[in-house]
Amino acid sequence: MPELKMRVNGQDVSVQVDPDEMLGYVLRDRLGLIGTKIGCGEGECGACTVLVDGRSVNSCIYPAMKAQGRDVLTIEGLKAGEDGQLHIIQQAFIDCAASQCGYCTPGMIMSAKALLDENPNPTRDEIETGISGNLCRCTGYYQIVEAIQLAARRLAAQRKEESHGG
Repeated sequence: MPELKMRVNGQDVSVQVDPDEMLGYVLRDRLGLIGTKIGCGEGECGACTVLVDGRSVNSCIYPAMKAQGRDVLTIEGLKAGEDGQLHIIQQAFIDCAASQCGYCTPGMIMSAKALLDENPNPTRDEIETGISGNLCRCTGYYQIVEAIQLAARRLAAQRKEESHGG
């Protein structure tokens, strides 16, 4: 079995994987990071979304060996600081009641992070496009889009505060 070395949530990891194993299953089954959900197993629902080198990927169809030497961020690694405080995007989802059953939420939040990292001030249409690969059967997306808009405003305020010396 090949050895996969990558950085997951800021930690260097090394794990033996089958050559045809997908990243989502490695994260869940080998590393115990069960926040990454496997919904369809075909890259259609986005529940398994993680960031690889800052880009969102459907980890259920992303070959694990492609993550060799890369930075992988899962929902477990998304936090504001070492004190365990929720990330601004996570808090916005709570504040806007943007999840019901919660199955899609980790992938939705990771897609939102990738979007906001690339485009800190997206329009509603850009948000809808940015999360178009993530399916939710519960909310109708209104609260999800609202949460991402709120997170964008809060992140902008945080950047402004940091640039003015806190």
